[in-house]
Amino acid sequence: MMMKNKRGWIRIVEAFVSILLITGAILIVINKGYIKTPNITEKVYDTEVAVLREIELNDELRKVVLDIPQSRLPVKWDDENFPLQIREIVNSRIPEYLECSANICALKDICGMADYIEKDVYVQAVAIAANIQTYSPRQIKLFCWQK
Repeated sequence: MMMKNKRGWIRIVEAFVSILLITGAILIVINKGYIKTPNITEKVYDTEVAVLREIELNDELRKVVLDIPQSRLPVKWDDENFPLQIREIVNSRIPEYLECSANICALKDICGMADYIEKDVYVQAVAIAANIQTYSPRQIKLFCWQK
């Protein structure tokens, strides 16, 4: 009678230890990052940098940004004074899964979003300081988030 009970307890302990081993292995795999969730951070930042670099290197777009009078800064995305050419470049280059806005501010100013968004917001900025005729340092900040 005593031998039968011992075998049953041994089987229960063996099952418990095997469950612990399997659970431990799964937790190690998840913790090491072998199972990755899709992370779009790098793609979003690369897209933002590409758009801002295009604006930064295009002489016409630089002129548009530098021609905004200092008294009208900051220019928010929703303002009617926001340059149409900049808006078109941003809208045409941003993938469909993102929604973006931008601000143009003086270089020394803090240039934040007008509204709080309860999502992960990815931000990149570029300084546009001068062209051949004008020295008037500005920054363009691009804010993007998933739709």
